[in-house]
Amino acid sequence: MAKKKFDFGVFRRKKEAKLNAVKFGLAGGITTAICVLFTSLLVWINYAPMWVALITDIYGSFGYDATTFFGTVLGVIYSFIDGFLLTWIFALIYNKLL
Repeated sequence: MAKKKFDFGVFRRKKEAKLNAVKFGLAGGITTAICVLFTSLLVWINYAPMWVALITDIYGSFGYDATTFFGTVLGVIYSFIDGFLLTWIFALIYNKLL
C-alpha cells in the first residue's frame, strides 16, 4: 500500500493565522512602556545606569529624564507610541504576506 502524504494545511487556515494589528500594536506598546517605566524606576536604587543612558540617548531630546517624575512619564508615553507603531506595522506586513 502506498502511504498517504499528510497535509499540514489542515492545521492553518488563512483567516485564523491573521493577526489583529491594533491589538498586537497595543500589546507591543504596553510592553515597551512597562519596560521603560521599570528601567526608569531602577535608577532610584542606582541599578541600571547603562540601560537608562541608552533610553536617555533615544528619548532624551524629547524631554525624558529618569530622575524626575514628569520625565519618566514622557519616556513611558514615547515608548508606548514607538512600541505600538512598530508592532502594528509588523502585524500589517505579516498579514499581507499570508
